[in-house]
Order: sequence, then C-alpha cells, then structure tokens
Amino acid sequence: MSPVVSPPPVSWFQRLLQGAMAACLAVMALSVFVNVVLRYGFGNGIAASEELSRLLFVWLVFIGATAAYPRGEHMAFTSLLGLLQQRPRALALMAALIRLLVVFACALLAWGAWQQVSVGWASRSVVLGYPNALLPLPALLCALAIGVMALAELLRNAPLHLSHGAEVE
Repeated sequence: MSPVVSPPPVSWFQRLLQGAMAACLAVMALSVFVNVVLRYGFGNGIAASEELSRLLFVWLVFIGATAAYPRGEHMAFTSLLGLLQQRPRALALMAALIRLLVVFACALLAWGAWQQVSVGWASRSVVLGYPNALLPLPALLCALAIGVMALAELLRNAPLHLSHGAEVE
C-alpha cells in the first residue's frame, strides 16, 4: 500500500485563477445553453453568444495553463530525468536548462502576443464591439506569469516535479 501524499497548499493566486476559470466556464455554459434554447425553441438565437464563448474559451485555456504550471501539471517527459535521479548534479543542470528553455519560450510567446495585442487595440469585434486585443491578451499574461514563475524557480534552484507517474494511462 502506497503512502497518502497530501496535495500542496492552495495559494491565493491559485484560488484567484480557479475562480476566474469557474466564472469563464459558467458564463460560457449559460450563454451557450440560453442560445440553444432560444434557437431551437423559438427559432431565434443571440448573435453575441458565439463571440462571447470564443473569447471566454481563449481566456479559460490560458488561465488554466497559468494555474497548471506551479503545480507541475503540464505534460512532462520524465524518462530522461528519471535516469538522472542517481546523478544529482546532472539533474540540477538539466533542471536549470529546462527552466531556461521555459523562460525563452515564454519570452517568444510574450513578444508575439504583445505584437497582436498592440495591433488589436485599433479594431473591434464584429458583434460585441470589444477591442480585438482581448483575444491575444491572455497569451501575453500567461507567458509573463509562467516566465516569472520559471525564472523564480531557476533562481531558487527548485527541484523538478518528477512524480507524474499517477497521470500515465
């Protein structure tokens, strides 16, 4: 029998992200449900429902990616790292390299998202009229948040999460 491992404590940041994800999902579900009922029940739907759902889905995905990072819940290929567990120095170097690559990838994503945000302020969505910058904005915020978290882990020399075995199918 394996020992019971308690999950890490949930921070205020995690609670904030979980609340934002729940709000996005609730508004999306309600919007789509009402639109389906109106369309099939009364032959007329809400034009803004699809646009609102698309916007909220984009936000939901990037908020979820941000929430998953500090808990080590992103997809991980740990077979090479598992071989390095007997060599702590090599594992520490690999962890630093991985974190540097994460920071680099976040910088690339943030740069591209910033370009899209800066262009999007000048145009509006078709139905709701919100600035089109709201679509790439969560990618920018996600890249900044994950980049800062990875940089902090790099500076603290935090160990990698290698206990992903329970998630394997």
